[in-house]
Amino acid sequence: MYEIDTAVIGAGAVGLACARALAMTGREVVVLERAGAIGTETSSRNSEVIHAGIYYPAGSLKARACVEGRHLLYAYLEAHGLPYRQCGKFIVATDEAQADALPGIAARARENGVEGIEEIDAARARQAEPQLSCLAALHSPVTGILDAHAYMLSLQGEFEDHGGAIAFHAEVESVEAGAAGGVVHVGGDAPMRLRAREVVNAAGLQAPALARRIEGLDPAFVPEAHFAKGNYFALSGRAPFSRLVYPAPEQAGLGVHLTLDMGGQARFGPDVEWIEPGADGTLDYSVDPARGDLFYDAIRRYWPALPEGILVPAYAGIRPKIQKPGEPARDFVVSGPGEHGVAGLVNLFGIESPGLTASLSLAEKVISVLDGES
Repeated sequence: MYEIDTAVIGAGAVGLACARALAMTGREVVVLERAGAIGTETSSRNSEVIHAGIYYPAGSLKARACVEGRHLLYAYLEAHGLPYRQCGKFIVATDEAQADALPGIAARARENGVEGIEEIDAARARQAEPQLSCLAALHSPVTGILDAHAYMLSLQGEFEDHGGAIAFHAEVESVEAGAAGGVVHVGGDAPMRLRAREVVNAAGLQAPALARRIEGLDPAFVPEAHFAKGNYFALSGRAPFSRLVYPAPEQAGLGVHLTLDMGGQARFGPDVEWIEPGADGTLDYSVDPARGDLFYDAIRRYWPALPEGILVPAYAGIRPKIQKPGEPARDFVVSGPGEHGVAGLVNLFGIESPGLTASLSLAEKVISVLDGES
């Protein structure tokens, strides 16, 4: 049986950030990833936005980790020469009710420590973005975009430079938790057992299911998993905006927004489509072209000149929700020994957006939990 300091389960952005940070403390760390590459699920199927920290309840882990993580992420990208652009974002109100809600959103953002948030009228918004139609807007100058895969490759490289290793096609079947750490049973291409003093469950969509396979962990500390698909459509023509454009927030998501990639191409989404796993446990990532009709209606509220027939299905991502449809959004959960009583075990649940932005901050949180500091 192999013996190591720490096993990190999951090689998405958060798992890689945790593994890198742990390896940099001098721990011997192995990442176990059931897929054949890094970041194949949530981390590679999102908007690649560096979020400001606007929407989340004051004092929540989401708010703190997003704002702190944004600072850490910009500094990391700059220091490592990775592609990003601090392009800014407009949150637009297209009816009176949304306009009335903007001051509250701005107040929450300021309470969360978001810098530079500004309320602007329709004339100023249109001066900046001539194709935009709205009654009022919020401007977030610190919002940006990045190349998520380049970021994850950099995390992987630093992790490996500090002695870490990633085992691909290594699905964790179960964990036997005990006072001296856990015995991790790994299936896949090369079945093995690892004895790890610490186990970090950063399995994203599968984190709750994995946690239920940890012997010695009370199931009361494992939330129920729910899945919300977000479909994206790409714009086949040139992007008409230089900034990101978001409608006012809606239940379970941030509406059908316009984002830009590092090449300047526009994409729209995600919407919110609650789904259930198939009989074999798989999740459906296909994009139904018929949903495009709903996209046209939503986008034309803030871009009335959107031509017909210009949107094409792009891709879908799935949010790892820990609340049911219609329930209030839940905070990130970083559950450690101080909560569940299992030595050396940290579970991360519900790490949806802004998980990419918050990844470096969440990694620091995981280390502090393992070290008994929080």
